Amino acid sequence: MKEIPHIVAPRQSRMGSFIEVCINIAIGFTINFFMNLTIFPLFGWHISVSENLLLGVIYTVVSVIRGYVVRRWFERRIHDAAMRLAGQHG
Repeated sequence: MKEIPHIVAPRQSRMGSFIEVCINIAIGFTINFFMNLTIFPLFGWHISVSENLLLGVIYTVVSVIRGYVVRRWFERRIHDAAMRLAGQHG
């Protein structure tokens, strides 16, 4: 039987996960900010630019935490699955 080579799945560092999440959230924040200015008035919701920024900051903090936790959870699951496929224990 042919021997399967050991697979070492590359892992993303915690700092790498944090940077990825921050870039993703910054892009989302920018899109959300301008969408709020455009869409809210269509529904009769009129908020100031400073209120829009504060709302965005609140949601951004929650998104960074959520994104980081989910990214690390996936990173661990993917690594564990790769180790099981390679016949190693994670």
